[in-house]
Amino acid sequence: MSRKNKVKETLLKKHRRTQTKNSRSHNKPKYISKADREKMALEAEQATVESENTEQVTPSEK
Repeated sequence: MSRKNKVKETLLKKHRRTQTKNSRSHNKPKYISKADREKMALEAEQATVESENTEQVTPSEK
């Protein structure tokens, strides 16, 4: 009987470990490389500049 319990315990421990490892990956944000972050920042900056330029042009046309 003790063999069965020991096998059951080891399998349960292994199962719990895999569950915790899988649950950790869902909480982490996706990794973005430094170059990609800089590229995204430049694109966002250009978008804000373009939107400011279009806002300044439209009121003067009226």
